Amino acid sequence: MIKDAIRKDLTQAMKNKETLKVSTLGMMLAEIVTKEKEKGDPVDGEVAVKIFYTMIKKREESARLYEEAERDDSAQKERGEIDVIKGYLPPQLGEDEIREEAKKIIAEVGAHDLKGLGKVMGILSKKLSGKASGGETSRIVKEELEKLQQE
Repeated sequence: MIKDAIRKDLTQAMKNKETLKVSTLGMMLAEIVTKEKEKGDPVDGEVAVKIFYTMIKKREESARLYEEAERDDSAQKERGEIDVIKGYLPPQLGEDEIREEAKKIIAEVGAHDLKGLGKVMGILSKKLSGKASGGETSRIVKEELEKLQQE
C-alpha cells in the first residue's frame, strides 16, 4: 500500500536527516489520513494519485507566487517538495502519447470544435487518470480541437 511505502521512506529520510523529504512525506501522509477519515475507508492508489496531483498543483502555484515576489528560496523549497511528491506518481505519459489518445477520443466522440471539449475531457481524463496531469491533457485537447475547427 502507498501509505506503507511513504512511512518506510519517511523513516529512512529521518535517519538520513533529509529535512525537506521528511516534511514533504509527513504532509503526504497527513493528506492521506485526512482523506481516509473523510471517506471512512482506506485510500487506494488511484485516490492517492489524485491527492498527490492536488498537492503538486498547490505547490506549483505557491512557487510561481514566490518567484513573482522574488523569494527564490521559498520557491526552490516548493519545487523540491514537488520533486519528492512526483516520486510517488505512476510513470507519466509523454505529450505525444497524450495527443494520440486525445485524437482517438475526439474521433470517437465526433467532436470538431471547442464545443466538444467537455465531452472529450470527460472520457479522456478517466482514461488517463494518474498517467497525465489534467492541465496538460486539457491544453493538448484544446490544441487538437482548434486544429479541427480551422480546417
